[in-house]
Amino acid sequence: MNDPGFSRPRAVVRLKPGFNLLTVRQLQPVATSIQKARSIVAARAGDTLNFSFMGLLRIVHYPEPVLLQVAKPVVGEEFNDHLKELIDEMFETMYDARGVGLAAPQVAVSKRLFVMDVADEEGTPNPIALINPEIVAREGEQIGDEGCLSFPGIYTKVRREVRTVVRFQDLKGDLQELDLYDLAARCVLHETDHCDGIVFLDRMTSLKRELAKRKIKKLQKTGKWD
Repeated sequence: MNDPGFSRPRAVVRLKPGFNLLTVRQLQPVATSIQKARSIVAARAGDTLNFSFMGLLRIVHYPEPVLLQVAKPVVGEEFNDHLKELIDEMFETMYDARGVGLAAPQVAVSKRLFVMDVADEEGTPNPIALINPEIVAREGEQIGDEGCLSFPGIYTKVRREVRTVVRFQDLKGDLQELDLYDLAARCVLHETDHCDGIVFLDRMTSLKRELAKRKIKKLQKTGKWD
């Protein structure tokens, strides 16, 4: 997800009693230096994650097929160092692109996971990796500008729930649950959509969707949309 102003507005993050909030910063240091973008080298053994990453990852743009597919869950032995490396590189790529959320399908990895960093009420950064996310509750309504790193330069108002409860696994495979509001809730819903093969174009009104598609076609013709 792309924050139009990249001001990292504050968001309420409440943790459900009985669950521990484990951030990626606690489990593994997030890279602090932004390197030049280099190609991703992926080696697949069936559906098992086995990646070697170097520097920034390439963010794919709509209508790349991987964005329109339901991603596969991360399972069993895939909770390993390769997964930690992927998540670390996703954070680095997200920060470099000035985003607040990035899902694995956006970097051409069809797996159910995403990273996000929405500041808490005190304005403190809060990087979190959510693996196999599942929305278990949602309520209320908020309408606000929304962008997407896979739709560069396109922003529109999108209707989302103002509160969501998401269940997910952390890097150790342990089950966690978060009760989120406002921008954090919007980000989780946006990125979970990516895991389900849904892009924010699908959340627009039919009129805005057609206008966005026309803009994309113009950018494609000029070579500004790859």
